[in-house]
Amino acid sequence: MAPKAGGDGKYREYRWIPDQHGAWAMLAVPFLAGTFLAPRPGWAHAELFAAWLLGYVAVFHAQQWLRLRTRGLRSARRHGRPALVSGAAFAVAAAPLVLLHPWLVVAALIATPFLGINTYYAWRGRERALVNGLAAVVPACGMLLVAARLGGAEPGAAWRPAVACLLYFAGTVPYVKTMIRERNSRAYRAGSVAYHAVALAVAACLSPWLALPFTAYLARAAALPGRGLRVPLVGATELACACALLAALLLIF
Repeated sequence: MAPKAGGDGKYREYRWIPDQHGAWAMLAVPFLAGTFLAPRPGWAHAELFAAWLLGYVAVFHAQQWLRLRTRGLRSARRHGRPALVSGAAFAVAAAPLVLLHPWLVVAALIATPFLGINTYYAWRGRERALVNGLAAVVPACGMLLVAARLGGAEPGAAWRPAVACLLYFAGTVPYVKTMIRERNSRAYRAGSVAYHAVALAVAACLSPWLALPFTAYLARAAALPGRGLRVPLVGATELACACALLAALLLIF
């Protein structure tokens, strides 16, 4: 692999695959939940999942190119080829699906405003902004509805698990900040705990059984900040929480 220049001029390992580990769970869990909650999961889901991941890689590199290009950094060009190659691969994977299921175009158009928000924050170099993180959560969780519909579910039939995903992944945005970038902020910590308390109440309305995992999410939001957990352990904890959510959705719904 070639080296990649960061925004500070230092070089680090250059990767085609984005190293945003939390994003991969957010991309996978709602999609897999929608797939296996659908009446007829099939090969079309595998093709859509490939297109979904390729689209994410393409958008990630395009936004990194924009962010670095705006700052006048030559390292922007290192994102050009990954953006073009993964974008072309996305088009190849998505084209047959769109021909067979034209309603996917409508789903893509609904996601476009959220993509626009993410692109704006990338252009401004403020990708860690709270609003930017929350905007990314919505289309990712919306893929649960898309995957369920592709598998023969009636429109809107999977709205409860989709809302549960939205509640969890939206909560990870402020929570992770309290563990890393805003670990010394009492306001962020209080806001994160308050959000998780509300999310627990809403989740329990969706299904009383959802109170179990969401109680655990509230407990970790209240207890773990300030304990000096290392970043890999924070990531592993969130991966376990995301897997627990997926298992709960498949068992409950």
